[in-house]
Amino acid sequence: MTRIVVSALLAATLFASAAPARPRASETERNRAIVTAFADQFYGRRDVAGAFEKFVVPDYIQHNPGLPDGRDAAVAALAPKFSAPGARFDVKRIIVDGDLAVIHLHGRTDPANAGGAVADIYRLKDGKIVEHWDVIQPMPATARNPHPMF
Repeated sequence: MTRIVVSALLAATLFASAAPARPRASETERNRAIVTAFADQFYGRRDVAGAFEKFVVPDYIQHNPGLPDGRDAAVAALAPKFSAPGARFDVKRIIVDGDLAVIHLHGRTDPANAGGAVADIYRLKDGKIVEHWDVIQPMPATARNPHPMF
């Protein structure tokens, strides 16, 4: 009898511990759809206010030391850059794993310069962007290797 109870408890534990893999995949796919729609509206259509209103929480945490926290502060800082004549933000790839997403892009706020490579990292919670980090690398005039940045 003890063997049966122990076996049943062991089987239940194994099944319970295997269950989270499926929600993780669905969380990743749900967040991929959200971040892809955000990227289209924010980078593609350059609708900063609309994208942030729809996809970002008001108390958005900002890790870029040049920007304050908050959705409204981000819109105030980014809208002028995104609305500048000739500004372009070409998304190269979107990577999503669970609650984290990376958007790798070539950004230029002035067509007279080469711009830079940007990796915007977002954390999502309950279908909204709640946190942001970024890594920005200026495009050099020359490179010491033949590999393109994108």
